[in-house]
Amino acid sequence: MKKRVFFFNLVVSFLFLVSVAWAGLPDFTELAEKAGKAVVNIGTVKVIKGPNLRGFFHNFPRGGTPFDDFFDQFEKFFGRQLEKPRKQRSLGSGFIISPDGYIVTNNHVVEGADQIKVTFHSKNGEKTYNAKIVGTDPETDLALLKINAHNLPTLEFGDSDKLKVGQWVVAIGNPFGLDHTVTAGIVSAKGRVIGEGPYDNFIQTDASINPGNSGGPLLNLDGKVIGINTAIIASGQGIGFAIPSNLAKRVIEQLKKNKKVRRGWLGVTIQDVDENTAKALGLEKAKGALVASVTPGDPADKAGVKPGDVIIAVNGRPVEDSSDLTRKIGNLLPGTKITISVWRKGKIKELKVILGERDLRKLARTSSKVQEFTFGELGISVRPITPKEAKALGLNSVKGLLITAVEDNSLADRSDIRPGDVILEANGHEVDSVHELEKIYLKDAKPKKVLMLLLRRNGQNLFRTISLEDIK
Repeated sequence: MKKRVFFFNLVVSFLFLVSVAWAGLPDFTELAEKAGKAVVNIGTVKVIKGPNLRGFFHNFPRGGTPFDDFFDQFEKFFGRQLEKPRKQRSLGSGFIISPDGYIVTNNHVVEGADQIKVTFHSKNGEKTYNAKIVGTDPETDLALLKINAHNLPTLEFGDSDKLKVGQWVVAIGNPFGLDHTVTAGIVSAKGRVIGEGPYDNFIQTDASINPGNSGGPLLNLDGKVIGINTAIIASGQGIGFAIPSNLAKRVIEQLKKNKKVRRGWLGVTIQDVDENTAKALGLEKAKGALVASVTPGDPADKAGVKPGDVIIAVNGRPVEDSSDLTRKIGNLLPGTKITISVWRKGKIKELKVILGERDLRKLARTSSKVQEFTFGELGISVRPITPKEAKALGLNSVKGLLITAVEDNSLADRSDIRPGDVILEANGHEVDSVHELEKIYLKDAKPKKVLMLLLRRNGQNLFRTISLEDIK
């Protein structure tokens, strides 16, 4: 009898737990039906020109070889066919943001396309429209399309800043050509930087995202778009990435108004602040963006920003790292007046900056050769730089020490110091000679247990910090 009661109670408890768990799951049916009306399939056609095989075949010597007949026959039967232009087709997703036919998708879905078709699916069947590109932004992988239609169902952007890790989200798209596939999951993480571009700030989700989902919406349970599905990790399952809606809104507004995106520009090269660098600079926390170099004549230079400054805030909003600063400045329009807070020699300094306009200019890359004086504890050999080397590296004057060798597995090697780097500063002091570097090392770096070097590498300035904790 006791056993029966025990098993009965066990079954009841199990059923109760199942019912509670089941009751806690959201119902996506209404959301999928309503939002799905504004999600479209995007098909593109790109004409690929074939290679010029005639020149290729004529490069082979003819006459008296056993391959003459082979080349003649191959060119005759296959050459002309391979030279013909061919059509490359691809599929993606998108969603309507206005009743008059504006559609958001990814730039990589439509990039280079000669023809774009947008297909709607409804109870009454399919309807296809030709679409035109209004504008694209490769740096955020967004594109705005327009079709000639009216009274279309739409989706509304939500506030991605309010999104929390663990919240339910729904993805709708065209994975593998399977139109209007609905998948659900949670927000796995926010602020992911995956190396896709300078404005990486992705939402990570385990809602199933596959090839063909690109450009489709990631929705919250209110049916609002909080992300645009963009990237996947080919080797991983349950890992997808979406562009936050707040970033997308700003880009789409500019594309709709100006057909291009304009972004603010400071004119600095920056890097993250690690623990050792924070210690060397007297910062309480390893946060902010460390200025490695300032472009002469650009907004930061005019405002008085200097290499070695750490930008810790923009208009009073804290800067977490270099990526955060890039996004904050990029979200502002050229000509905007801002205040940046910099940490300089133990004090906070407020600087007024009028932003310029971002352009993707290329920095010259150079290299240099090897030789001379050795700092055994650090594992580096150095010598004064020559005027010719200074000119090649783009230096304004003949200052600094050329690192001619780095010992394997030394402190310098483990801190990413490389032969060919030029030491411009050590712990905030300019370095013009081996004697000066030795003096800074003994009287400043060793007592602080940290040496921070401003280096010139491949045409750019950057900082590297060496921990001296293990040196007695």
